[in-house]
Amino acid sequence: MSVLDPASTARPRRVVAQHPAIRDDIGDLTTRRPLPGPRLSQLDPFLFLNHHGPQVYPANNRGLPFGPHPHRGFETVTFILEGSLAHADSADHQSVIHAGGVQWMTAGSGIVHAEISPPEFLREGGPLEILQLWINLPAHLKMSEPSYTGLQRGSIPTIVLAGGGELNLIAGEFEGQRGPVESLTDVFMSTLTLTAGASHTLSAPAGRQVFLYLIDGEIRVGGDTVKPQHLIELETQGDSVELTVTTGARLIFGHAPVIDEPVVSHGPFVMNTREEIVAAIDDYQAGRFGGLAQ
Repeated sequence: MSVLDPASTARPRRVVAQHPAIRDDIGDLTTRRPLPGPRLSQLDPFLFLNHHGPQVYPANNRGLPFGPHPHRGFETVTFILEGSLAHADSADHQSVIHAGGVQWMTAGSGIVHAEISPPEFLREGGPLEILQLWINLPAHLKMSEPSYTGLQRGSIPTIVLAGGGELNLIAGEFEGQRGPVESLTDVFMSTLTLTAGASHTLSAPAGRQVFLYLIDGEIRVGGDTVKPQHLIELETQGDSVELTVTTGARLIFGHAPVIDEPVVSHGPFVMNTREEIVAAIDDYQAGRFGGLAQ
């Protein structure tokens, strides 16, 4: 993965559709969701994206509502753009990640975790904006051992882009550097902050699914103007993505191999068959995911 030489013969991918993030608040937490949506159930292997905020919490607030809950069969990637997030899980991982950081959790065979606001945020309040992405695992990896990586902003390489902007490298390779997360399924994942007037051609190898979500700002992908808080679906043909920045913009950009397997989901469980979903529920209810105190 790299910024391509402008003289290269890369074939840019075209925009197929733009999927809006539909408002679906969770209590007092402003929430928008582009995936799944009315016209897109998944973008294999990308399953789900919640965009929380941006909003400002007052002092003495209740914070995030995501107390202990289970997962099996996929990975979660959580981008903390503003605010902070406390993580604890049944595999004994704990951390508080601050603005600019990322959490990458492999639920695998089963984990119980909580994502809540730390005491300082509850007491003092402040700005909050957090996105969480679910990435599917293929059948042979769904029962992998659970794992968790919490990265503060300083642990994520920042690569300055010629022409204006920067790329924060979370997983995969970019211009000779490697992100700190080693994905089970060869996922490339990054966030970009781009300056007005910049143009970039990013590598997106043919056959891989591109994930492109515009958080804010205005850009063109190829010749199409794309909207903020939209998931941009691109064709699978081609090996690059051309970005032209109209106003300063932030986006999530990644790509990964297509899994092309049946997907059966039920709440926090994503498997290949209904029988596996029943087994996941039974295992969770029997305490086989481990426990986590309220």
